[in-house]
Amino acid sequence: MNRSPPPQRFVPTLTEIVQPARPEAPAADSSVTRAPDMKNLQEQMVHRVMQRVDLTLDRLLRETVGRLVLEHTQALAPSLRDEIEIVVRQSVNQAFEQELASQWSERQ
Repeated sequence: MNRSPPPQRFVPTLTEIVQPARPEAPAADSSVTRAPDMKNLQEQMVHRVMQRVDLTLDRLLRETVGRLVLEHTQALAPSLRDEIEIVVRQSVNQAFEQELASQWSERQ
């Protein structure tokens, strides 16, 4: 007697259900459906580009404004120092005169 070999312990089985392929739509319908797809694609591209522009513009504005503020601050520094010196001199002179006046009145 011819004996067939015993079956394997683990036999591979098909577990995925394969669906039949869908028939393609006629060419006229595909051009109609492609128009909204193109419009949607264009909108997405515009949105992406604007996001990048916003980020780049924000970074460039920060850099430019920072540089301008620094330049103007450096340009204003000498004038501000002169004004502060004038105010300090006036304050010291007033305080000195008041102190002299109070000491003068105490001596008399």
